[in-house]
Amino acid sequence: MGEWQEDLISAERAGTLDGLFFERVRHSPQAVAYRYHDRRTDAWVELDWADMGHRVARWSAALAAEGLDPGDRVALRLRNGVEWVTFDQAAMNQGLVTVPLYVDDRPDNIDYILEDSATRLLLVQNVNQWKKLVPALRDNGALQRVLVLEAPASEQDRQALLAGDERLRFVDDWLPEQAPPLARREGDPHALASIVYTSGTTGRSKGVMLSHWNMLSVAHAALASIDVYVQDLFLSFLPLSHTLERTAGYYLPMMAGAQVAYARSVNQLAEDLLAVRPTVLIAVPRIFERVHGRIVQQLEKQSPLARSLFAAATRVGWHQFLRRQGQAGWRPRLALHPLLRRLVGDKVTAKLGGRVRYAVSGGAALPVAVARTFISLGLEILQGYGLTETSPVISVNRPGRNDPASVGEPLRGIEVRIGDQDELMVKSPGIMLGYWNNHAATAEVVEPDGWLHTGDQARIEDGRIYITGRLKDILVLSNGEKIPPGDMESAICLDPLIDQALVVGEGRPWLAALVVLNSDLWFGLAKELGLDPFQRDSLADERLQKRILERIQAQLHDFPGYARIRRVAPMLEPWTVDNGLLTPTLKVKRALALERFADEVA
Repeated sequence: MGEWQEDLISAERAGTLDGLFFERVRHSPQAVAYRYHDRRTDAWVELDWADMGHRVARWSAALAAEGLDPGDRVALRLRNGVEWVTFDQAAMNQGLVTVPLYVDDRPDNIDYILEDSATRLLLVQNVNQWKKLVPALRDNGALQRVLVLEAPASEQDRQALLAGDERLRFVDDWLPEQAPPLARREGDPHALASIVYTSGTTGRSKGVMLSHWNMLSVAHAALASIDVYVQDLFLSFLPLSHTLERTAGYYLPMMAGAQVAYARSVNQLAEDLLAVRPTVLIAVPRIFERVHGRIVQQLEKQSPLARSLFAAATRVGWHQFLRRQGQAGWRPRLALHPLLRRLVGDKVTAKLGGRVRYAVSGGAALPVAVARTFISLGLEILQGYGLTETSPVISVNRPGRNDPASVGEPLRGIEVRIGDQDELMVKSPGIMLGYWNNHAATAEVVEPDGWLHTGDQARIEDGRIYITGRLKDILVLSNGEKIPPGDMESAICLDPLIDQALVVGEGRPWLAALVVLNSDLWFGLAKELGLDPFQRDSLADERLQKRILERIQAQLHDFPGYARIRRVAPMLEPWTVDNGLLTPTLKVKRALALERFADEVA
């Protein structure tokens, strides 16, 4: 591959997010910008920055013809892909404010966001997506145009749909054949760029107002912590409506001149990893937890020798990692590391394409055991931390300064301190402009002197941040014991039998757990216990309850004495976005789950 090279476009030079795009197109027109899979040819296609410039120019011209004013809101509900970037950049080139929507979000929440933001134009993926959304939409007087990216094949179907709603247009008809070359807009870096609606684990989503400078400054600061080169290739699969993916997986690679490939779907991720062979991955903990769970399941089927070999590989690999960190010296067993890496570690990293330099985990807490396993096998996972309200990155671990139990050190230019109730307070150029149409909520979170309340409890040691709990989630038992449930839930889910878990105990003398069982493993366990897996009553069997409690306690053996689950309520129906128990970012709506399953843990 040759020497790794940097090619940074600074935040100051970019000025705005559309300025960043313009500068990259001007500076690197022939360099590959994006890769995507073409379903028609079943091949991966490359686009250079000049191609992207032409695309954005056409979309920008089409938006200009809509009669929108600078500052108007335009929303997009697309899968990750080149079109997401194209629309985002074209909108900002016109001074518009983008409102990203999750593809999997519930129609009623989409309606709320469109209404609250007074969105003027909406871009959706396809006709089916639009049809499912229509029944939930109120008479929104602001929405004047709806664009559909993928048109039906039949001309008759196209005309019927267009006749049914005068606002509707298909993108291939809407875009002009030609457009003037893209021009740089002289915009205010501190102007509103996007309204990002939070996941809303409690109550309605709030619109987080982020400026161009918010996201530019965070992306630039992150590049001072983690090296990204022109030769790097990101594989994008987290939704671009997730601020972590947007800042770190879209604007940051653009700033560094790296390439981005768009995965087809999470279901095809394993194939895409082998086809694309990325060097950088950005993911949420659930992705790593699922892979870890499959590794554990496969190990259970292996011979004692294979399991011993795996244990030796992780033990020696971890010591080698500590040695690189300067935390351990040489030991004779390290001589076995190259062999064990070849026999065990390389087989795991090969499934990721064999070229990943590091993976960044964010969006939720990553269990230390999961991180240690991957790091020991040769995949360096750098855990970070942030909030939508901080654009989003606050801190991240760095190669050579990586403690998987922490969320790393603050980025350059970010201040942190510990406030009342051990709450982590942050001051950063990435802090939001405020919540859209909600001054009261803004005042609750951002102090007059600029410090933001994260809502997370933490401690700071040796410059690193350690998150210890979420203030709103803390369980207070009847004896006054205060328990943060998050780490317990993550540990419980390390057992392959348990896909989802929720620890409850507010006002009780003991803890209980709601758990969703893995459907495949449930059938095997039911057969072992002589239970009918199709009978709901089987879940209440005392032997099953005892077995699950034993497995839960095995996962919690390193936790303090208070972390003892006395009762368990197993269930088989997963908690999903569709049934209202998960946010689009896959976080459990704790209050709603407790209300819905109150009888199970009574």
